[in-house]
Amino acid sequence: QVQLVESGGGLVQPGGSLTLPCDYLVSMVGDVFMGWFRQAPGLARERVASISNGGYKDMAKSVTGGFTISRDNAKKIMYLQMDSLKPEDTGVYFCNVRGRLRWGDPEVDYWGQGTEVTVSS
Repeated sequence: QVQLVESGGGLVQPGGSLTLPCDYLVSMVGDVFMGWFRQAPGLARERVASISNGGYKDMAKSVTGGFTISRDNAKKIMYLQMDSLKPEDTGVYFCNVRGRLRWGDPEVDYWGQGTEVTVSS
């Protein structure tokens, strides 16, 4: 069972900050990777950040130094802290989880509905 619900999007000025929470309900076996993706108008969806079961974090080069991913397993919330935002960070941000529901199943990607972020003055 997988449920992902993003929130926190909105309009922010360049240089500003925004935090996106993703409430998650995930019941999977084995390695589970969670992360954030974004999709700008007219462009393909791209990975922003990911975090593993063990807490290993990986950030896309385009956001390194400005964005941080974290996870509160007790509250079942994953966060994307975005600082020093730029207009090119505009897009719809999606919460993602990749894993398998049962042993022997293939790994599958699950997505939230997305939350829109606009960086503009």
